[in-house]
Amino acid sequence: MSLRPAVPADVPLILTFIQELAAYERAPGAVKMTAPQLHGMLFGEPARAEALIAEVDNVAVGFAVWFESFNTWTGRPGLYVEDVFIRPEARQHGLGKQIFVYLARLAMARDYARMEWMVLDWNQPAIRFYTSLGAKPLPDWTKYRLSGAELLSLATN
Repeated sequence: MSLRPAVPADVPLILTFIQELAAYERAPGAVKMTAPQLHGMLFGEPARAEALIAEVDNVAVGFAVWFESFNTWTGRPGLYVEDVFIRPEARQHGLGKQIFVYLARLAMARDYARMEWMVLDWNQPAIRFYTSLGAKPLPDWTKYRLSGAELLSLATN
């Protein structure tokens, strides 16, 4: 098992992983991003996110995408994990933990205050995995989102 930083040639593979993740999360038609958009986000100037590829025997089986966030209370950046996905046949071998160890080390090396991510409330395997790492759900916080027509409406108000 190994992890490596994503390179531009990985963009089609990462997009495939994102589509597989969307299917797993019961939203198979939700991915609207194109390969050129993804390339721009990961490798443009400035890059807006970073990615890694997880491999077993030199075969890509998963990925992670993250970006830098900022917290006004600590006055320091954080690492926000947008996506982690391991194909089902490669799960239960420690690769997910390797990814989170990699990201935790990256966060420490960059002097980030924290790592954060979200998990769907029905995804009990992921919740068990995250709690096994020592992660805790945030009490008293509910995520809200504006997008699409609602975002446009507010922006043009």
